[in-house]
Amino acid sequence: MPLTGLYRRFARLGAVLALAIPFAAGPSQEVSAAAGPWAENDQAAVRLIASGATTGENGEVQLGLHFKLAKGWKIYWRSPGDAGFPPTTDWSASSNLAEAKQSWPVPHRFSLFGLETFGYGDEVVFPITAKAERVGDGLNLRGQVNYLVCDEICIPHNQEISLDLSAGPDSRAPEGFLIDSYNALVPDDGTRAGWSLISAALVGDMEAPSIEVVAKSGSPFAAPDLLLEGPPGFTYGKPEVELSDGGKTALLRAAIGKTSRAKGVIEGKQLTLTVTDGNQGMEQSAIARFDSMRAGGAAEFDLIALLPILGLALLGGLILNLMPCVLPVLSIKLLSVVEQGGRSRGDVRAGFLASSAGIIASFLALAAVAVALKSGGAAVGWGIQFQQPLFLTAITLLVALFAFNLMGFFEIGLPSGLANILGRPTPQSAEPQGKARELAGHFGSGAFATLLATPCSAPFLGTAVGFALARGAGEIFLIFTALGIGLAAPFLLVAAFPGLATRMPKPGAWMVTLRRILGLALVATAVWLLSVLASQIGVLATAVAAALLVGLGFVLWLGRNPAQARGVLATGIAFLLAFGAFALPSSFAEAPKVQVTEDSWAPLDEPAIAALVEQGHLVFVDVTADWCITCQVNKKLVLDTGEVQEILERDSTVAMRGDWTSPDASITAYLASFGRYGIPFNAVYGPGAPEGIALPELLTLDVVRDAVARASGDGAKLAADETAK
Repeated sequence: MPLTGLYRRFARLGAVLALAIPFAAGPSQEVSAAAGPWAENDQAAVRLIASGATTGENGEVQLGLHFKLAKGWKIYWRSPGDAGFPPTTDWSASSNLAEAKQSWPVPHRFSLFGLETFGYGDEVVFPITAKAERVGDGLNLRGQVNYLVCDEICIPHNQEISLDLSAGPDSRAPEGFLIDSYNALVPDDGTRAGWSLISAALVGDMEAPSIEVVAKSGSPFAAPDLLLEGPPGFTYGKPEVELSDGGKTALLRAAIGKTSRAKGVIEGKQLTLTVTDGNQGMEQSAIARFDSMRAGGAAEFDLIALLPILGLALLGGLILNLMPCVLPVLSIKLLSVVEQGGRSRGDVRAGFLASSAGIIASFLALAAVAVALKSGGAAVGWGIQFQQPLFLTAITLLVALFAFNLMGFFEIGLPSGLANILGRPTPQSAEPQGKARELAGHFGSGAFATLLATPCSAPFLGTAVGFALARGAGEIFLIFTALGIGLAAPFLLVAAFPGLATRMPKPGAWMVTLRRILGLALVATAVWLLSVLASQIGVLATAVAAALLVGLGFVLWLGRNPAQARGVLATGIAFLLAFGAFALPSSFAEAPKVQVTEDSWAPLDEPAIAALVEQGHLVFVDVTADWCITCQVNKKLVLDTGEVQEILERDSTVAMRGDWTSPDASITAYLASFGRYGIPFNAVYGPGAPEGIALPELLTLDVVRDAVARASGDGAKLAADETAK
């Protein structure tokens, strides 16, 4: 062969080898000031890239964790599904790094042998927002990436990545465009794709429900999918998809299962919903609730299935009569009984039926408010009206008026509206019109008593309310009606057997003394309400309200005789003072108080609980409010006792307290995660109960001991210690 031909062959071979060498060497030959070296293995390569080679003027840098995968291999999303684990990076070896927050582009679903997993193949960049501790200094990034790569088998890898960025003004590197392209694939709230979440509701059976999600798009969906994330132990199937409206509306229905790790039911737990279609995604959060209003608008619920919860509601309402919450209304109930002495059975029956109707009507009013708030997307809960300063001011004014009336500050023919509210019979009660006003007064006193009886929960009541508020309007009204019937049961009993009241001594001089004693009890209630108000709007505003109420009582006492000009003038001044007591305090209101550390209690920090438990700590949570009387009883009888304080003050125990006196969305969501919508609420976390053990509304030392032993994971040892003591 001529030398020239041989030379040409070697030249062509050299050219082929020159082209092949970079590919054979893989991605490691790519070099840039904004890209670190590749860390490679047979299945994948990973490196760290940045949008620029400098730290910029504000010390915030856009980074990317760049993976390239061999054909057929994949890595996992933040929630891998039925198997796998997501990539994690340990940045502790970095210098001048304050924070590195990673985002997750839209993943793809992989279905294999009945397992549903989510992840990425071929290539992916995880955008990272990094912040420097010292703005103006360079950034030395050192990361240890732990990830799992899978095909037919799975192989874990742990590799080092690095990148050094110098100090300097903002700069732009080619890698920035790659990071931006994947940043655009991170799901948002739907704005970018023009999507919206119409509804998300549980359907089917309580123990094995499904979730129905309805999403709408400005352009037709192609192949939408639903990815669900929630509490540990629950599993989520591949959704069935129904498209309508020319493909612009998608209904996705996914079955929800649970493993032995699942705690309770999914109802009331917080879910993260990610709707995807190709590389586009929308992410939103929702509380898992059964909703009687389906996407088609048809209301349906199974009344037979509701019977057990209705029974719990009746029992919970009945027990509420025995709770410390009703202490402020005992005077109202007692007066309702003693004033019936010597009256006809028909009048007694009518009066107590009217009071019962007032109680039930007030529960229906609370149900209507709950439905309205829920429809508007607001948080709902039991007793949340006591979080509103205007409500507290109004109820304090009514309690004060009731107290002044019982103490004889006004013994006049009140305007019918005020007489009805106070439940005070007028002198014309013997006439048909007077009897009507008297029945209206009984109705008003029942409604008033209910409002005062709702600042705390009770056994069974919390379960019933939690179930109701997680459902639709029909269930809410039915369950709240049952609660009202339970609370009204003592009144209904007297209505059924009027002799229980007619045997009381006839009203006489002794009633004057009794009324004054009961009036003083209501004065104490008003003082307590003012103390709650002070924690919400401040001492100055509350002092204004208190001064106006004292002035109101004095004016009413001066104007006891309406026939005199002085009485007429006093009545007018009284109305002005009453209006002022309601309206003026808000003008002096201070900002709501923030949670502060109290004794051995730290403010509630739900995100920190999991890490504390992993470190072996016991975490005791108490959610309370100044207006919750049962909460105060639990503190006095259990939480503040020496034995419980000894547990809380251990080095291994972290005590957290959430103050729900004023509205707090994070506390509302925390309660809802346990299916609770009222307080008191207590939970104990530990190595033996990382998801928490919810305690009953009424605490006992035995209940706390048992929960601490179970959460500690060493119940036998604790029991032995107790025996030794």
